[in-house]
Amino acid sequence: QVQLVESGGGLAQPGGSLRLSCGPSGPTPAYYAMGWFRQAPGKGRERVSCISRSDHNTYYADSVKGRFTISRDNAKNAVYLQMNNLKPEDPAVYYCAAAPAGAVVVTLTEETCYNALITWGPGTPVTVSS
Repeated sequence: QVQLVESGGGLAQPGGSLRLSCGPSGPTPAYYAMGWFRQAPGKGRERVSCISRSDHNTYYADSVKGRFTISRDNAKNAVYLQMNNLKPEDPAVYYCAAAPAGAVVVTLTEETCYNALITWGPGTPVTVSS
């Protein structure tokens, strides 16, 4: 069974950067959309960013706008999250998620992009500390 695998998490200093990567563990049809969520200890899961496959529409949580950039490599079926200017509120386990190739999304919006993400990776931890 093909799974999503994240990498790139770790420790960064406040104001520093990390780049998360995510892709399938084996061959799989192209994902319709891909994205990132995060969950900090004692908190609920939070949407971070979502990107479509076709025209690369991107969506960001207000808390990361201007600091995080999502991108994808369709040839590799991979998604990336460049995190700059990391803040003390950013530490969490970051989860990659994807919408299968057959996802039916009538109208792509921020809401439908996130709602289409049903395949999850195990998560990668991000720590921000000096």
